[in-house]
Amino acid sequence: MTTLDDYVAHIEGTCGAEKDVIVTFKYEKKQEAIANILKKATLKNNLSGIIYELTFEGNSFRLYGSGKAIFRSIKNRQELDRILSALLLS
Repeated sequence: MTTLDDYVAHIEGTCGAEKDVIVTFKYEKKQEAIANILKKATLKNNLSGIIYELTFEGNSFRLYGSGKAIFRSIKNRQELDRILSALLLS
């Protein structure tokens, strides 16, 4: 059974008023992760296939072709895990 650990290399938070979270996908799974996310999230803007501005369940985030995603205004780790599970696993 596939889990989030199969896709995610590491997660780190940012400083500041808004709690943004940077998710880095594992190199060997990044293309699969990007494809799954693009299928399920709503595309707002695409900059040359390198940066994707997306929304999913009211949460906005950027997805980079390098295998990173920056989620904006995430309240806690449980919310992030729920969003990632919905995007990557279901």
